[in-house]
Amino acid sequence: MKPSEHLKQKIAILPDTPGVYTYYDKEGKVIYVGKAVNLKRRVSSYFNRTHDSLRTNLLVRAIADLTYIVVPTEQDALNLENSMIKEYKPRYNVLLKDDKSYPWIAVTNELYPRVFLTRHHVKDGSRYYGPYSNTAVARTVLDLIRELYPIRTCRLPITADYLARRKGRLCLQYHIKRCSGCCTGEITPEDYAVQIDRIRQILRGETHELLQYLRDEMARLSAELRFEEAQDLKMQYDLIQKYQSRSVIVSQTIDEIDVFGVHGDSTERDVYVNYMHVRRGAVVRSVTLRYQRRLDESRADLIAYAMEEIRQTLGVKYDEVIVPEVPEIGWTDVQFIVPQRGDKAKLLEVSERNAHQRRIDDLKNLERTDPAEHTNRLMARMKADFRLSEEPRHIECFDNSNIQGTNPVASCVVFRDGKPAKRDYRHFNIKTVEGPDDFASMKEVLTRRYTRLMEEGEELPQLIVVDGGKGQLSAAVEALDAMGLRGKIAVVGIAKRLEEIYFPGDSLPLYIDKKSETLKVVQHLRDEAHRFGITHHRNRRSKTQTVSELDSIKGIGEKTATALLRHFGSVKRIREASEADVAAVAGPAKAAIIAAHFAQ
Repeated sequence: MKPSEHLKQKIAILPDTPGVYTYYDKEGKVIYVGKAVNLKRRVSSYFNRTHDSLRTNLLVRAIADLTYIVVPTEQDALNLENSMIKEYKPRYNVLLKDDKSYPWIAVTNELYPRVFLTRHHVKDGSRYYGPYSNTAVARTVLDLIRELYPIRTCRLPITADYLARRKGRLCLQYHIKRCSGCCTGEITPEDYAVQIDRIRQILRGETHELLQYLRDEMARLSAELRFEEAQDLKMQYDLIQKYQSRSVIVSQTIDEIDVFGVHGDSTERDVYVNYMHVRRGAVVRSVTLRYQRRLDESRADLIAYAMEEIRQTLGVKYDEVIVPEVPEIGWTDVQFIVPQRGDKAKLLEVSERNAHQRRIDDLKNLERTDPAEHTNRLMARMKADFRLSEEPRHIECFDNSNIQGTNPVASCVVFRDGKPAKRDYRHFNIKTVEGPDDFASMKEVLTRRYTRLMEEGEELPQLIVVDGGKGQLSAAVEALDAMGLRGKIAVVGIAKRLEEIYFPGDSLPLYIDKKSETLKVVQHLRDEAHRFGITHHRNRRSKTQTVSELDSIKGIGEKTATALLRHFGSVKRIREASEADVAAVAGPAKAAIIAAHFAQ
């Protein structure tokens, strides 16, 4: 079934990231919640074919709208999907409608706590960690914990009274060193609690201190020549490093809270504020608002506007609110939290991720529906980022390429309105520079390029980008000065890590936001210049290497060498051929020269 135009537009700008998608019917009711490793590919699959399942076809026909929430990993998508299905109980989620549960790891509230796998929550003071995507993953974590710490596995009701009456008996687990002997008090509750605290660290994903402890122990055992024990710890260390912490979406420590994340710095006109409502530790609602700055409104001001908007439109009553900055708002009954670490900081990160994704969606949508406006916005953004006097509608980027000084070449790629103009690409063979001198090569190439453009009356670019730091930039500036173009064309240098942009006369580089459109254009420029230059260099080097040995023979010209290679296929076969066979192609005189050369 073909989607409506409204759905087509939404599907077209979906991101290729993990997330959870929600389908609504024409009354606005949630009818399906699903998870995806790739949101765009998964959602598109519903509409590009007729399904074997009648129920799936009925679902597709009922879809009137969709929303989604992006998350960092597939595990987070699984957890969020599980929580949202329990919250909304959608009609078409058959399996999870019956409250199918995922495995958790429980740590009981006892004198000697037990750690075990379960699918059920019991309100007895125990703490639950997870959920895990499948039982195998949970068992792997549990096996790791039991390998690291000798915790008890029995269900004995071990209390202070139980120990006083000496009713316990040491079992096999104790004798094989898999238990600390809790039932007879061989380990004190205090010492056992230290092990449980470390286990909680692993389950919370707070493994830094534990890894440091293992590193220190490995060093100590190695110094004492106890290499087998050190190797055992090394295996534990590797296991813990591979273990990933539990979901940032579901948290048993958070009951109900609101989150406001912001994307957009002080230089951007458009700012996005995402609102998330968390209930029973899971995100159950996510709304993103877009604001256009008219003055110099701060992030805190925009959060205040968004909070009031959400309060009025959704009827939200705030209690605890997670924010990146505390807004100046006169609500004395609201507690604002600016988290630095832990679950609440992770929730804020997810909210900011969704605000950023909404911005990307809007830009994609604008590019599809109004490409001219999208280009105008991009050019204005680049003009501001590069501190230019005019928009960089025409940009040229240069890159040098050589291997150990051989076959030096350079490439020039041209972008117009932020997109490649491949017909205008040029490559250069370096003519006047001896050896691997990138600075001199850059001067030669720029001089040749712009001298010719001026002679032919062609337009000059508004911006030149050179691949390199201050050294390459200085060479480019010298070339422009010599041609009298220094004040007519802006030039910048891009350092190897791409975040550093050098301007003439500035000793310190400018760092552009890694997520900005400007940096994406610069990365594209650099990649194209590198690709174009490497391809030309590879072709030239290959040709040189093919005929280099024949060319070094005095009296053998290019035509003869080409004819020999075409006939024999390689220099190796020419070397192995008889003089008579070579003479049949090159003639007796040249065959004698070639034979004498290879006989040396």
